[in-house]
Amino acid sequence: MFHKEFRAIIFQNVLILCASAVLWKQTTVTATQVTRPRGVSLARASLYSPDADFTCLDGSATFPFRYVNDDYCDCQDGSDEPGTSACPNGSFYCRNLGHEAMIVPSSRVNDGICDCCDAADEYQSGANCVNTCKELGSAAQEEAQRRYELESQGYAIKLEYINKGRQAKLSQQERNMALKAEQVEAEALRAEKEREKHEAEEPERQALDKYRQIEQEAVKEKEEIERSKQETEASKAFDWLDSNQDGKLQVEELQTHVAFDQNQDGTVTVDEAKFFLHNEEEMEKSDFIATGWPLIKPFVMKAQGLENPSQPDQQTGEIPLPDDHQQDESMPETEGEEEEDEEHEEEAEPVKPSPVTPNSVEYDAETQELIEAANKARNSYDEADRRLRDLEREIRQLEESNSKDYGPNEEYQPMDGQCYEYSDREYTYKLCPFDNGSQRPKHGGSETRLGSWDSWDGPAENKYGAMKYDKGVQCWNGPQRSLKVHLSCGMENQLLSVSEPNRCEYEMKFTTPAACGEPKKPDDGDSEIHDEL
Repeated sequence: MFHKEFRAIIFQNVLILCASAVLWKQTTVTATQVTRPRGVSLARASLYSPDADFTCLDGSATFPFRYVNDDYCDCQDGSDEPGTSACPNGSFYCRNLGHEAMIVPSSRVNDGICDCCDAADEYQSGANCVNTCKELGSAAQEEAQRRYELESQGYAIKLEYINKGRQAKLSQQERNMALKAEQVEAEALRAEKEREKHEAEEPERQALDKYRQIEQEAVKEKEEIERSKQETEASKAFDWLDSNQDGKLQVEELQTHVAFDQNQDGTVTVDEAKFFLHNEEEMEKSDFIATGWPLIKPFVMKAQGLENPSQPDQQTGEIPLPDDHQQDESMPETEGEEEEDEEHEEEAEPVKPSPVTPNSVEYDAETQELIEAANKARNSYDEADRRLRDLEREIRQLEESNSKDYGPNEEYQPMDGQCYEYSDREYTYKLCPFDNGSQRPKHGGSETRLGSWDSWDGPAENKYGAMKYDKGVQCWNGPQRSLKVHLSCGMENQLLSVSEPNRCEYEMKFTTPAACGEPKKPDDGDSEIHDEL
């Protein structure tokens, strides 16, 4: 009997201990939970302790905690009314469990419009609000998952771009090194060919000097013959026009020839005659030969072409042609007619050409060999010089490409050398990354450059989010055109849209895998703590 009672007492004590432990645990959990007023986030709950006076978050005032959410604004920053609309600058925290937490202006609390998906902001308005957080959370999760999959696929392509960009840069660097080695050899070869050219040109120059002297003498002789011919022609013309044979050509003598009737009124006036005498009354033969005949000759040639040679009439002033007069009385033939007569004479008896004439020198065999050797040396030098300049140009292009910023990991390099187009109702726009942007009318017209590649132009936190192209074609009575390209993550390189927010300032939206960041798997969004963090 005693043992049974003892065991009962022990069992009862165990039950009491267990109940005490449960009660202690519940008390501990309750004590550790943070009590917070309506509209306060978990992150700020510790600032709202009901066991102490409340101090405005801006430190402007301290008062009993019962003033919090009493529908009267006591703090200048509105922090004492997080759950009412009393303070115009206050804010209300929506927990939105199952979706994303959010903060709305406290002026929206109990305004009859549901702002929080959990309807916590309309606790007294009587608005028929329904908790839609679960549905919104599910939709947001689906969108986040879709975006995650898109970014994952785009990022996979970006990794390929990075590999291509790095390989291209490495290949360019290797090619540049090889070209520079060729450049050294090409410079040495050009120097050698230049030396050989000089060595071949010196004996050529010496051999040609004697021929140049012959050529110069021939030119001088020809010029002297031509000058003598012109003087003879002018002398004959003077003798014919000097009708009184006094050795001077006078106004009255010129007035007898209608060829000098410049206004075609049938009369040669004094002024018209003086025009050919340089506004003088008379002209000496020497002056006529030097300056008078070049002025008169065109009018004489015109008269010879228009007048009827079979009906000479000295009284009417017609200038007779050679066929109607004796040689000593006729107007001498002009240069054109002499050449024609010479052609007829050549048909009768060919005239042997001068053995040395300009541009038709026949060189001896030795000189010809020297010329051919010099030409060969010059051609070899030109070829070596051209090869060196080609190498220098390719090296310059490679170094320019290597100096371009293709992104932190060369991910934008594969876009260089490519072009993408977009058309609207009026224009077709073209973007060639790292080169230029342009537009052309769809219904005909020339292409207009909107800008040339300048630099990356994204914000500080995302430098590679935008491209800048400047120094485009100047607008009519306006500035030079410029272009800004906004980049975003996408599965392919695609020009999506073009706009002109300001005159001559264009903007493009462009998607590319190169703009995709490393994707982060979306969370379930159920944790209030997660949402607040």
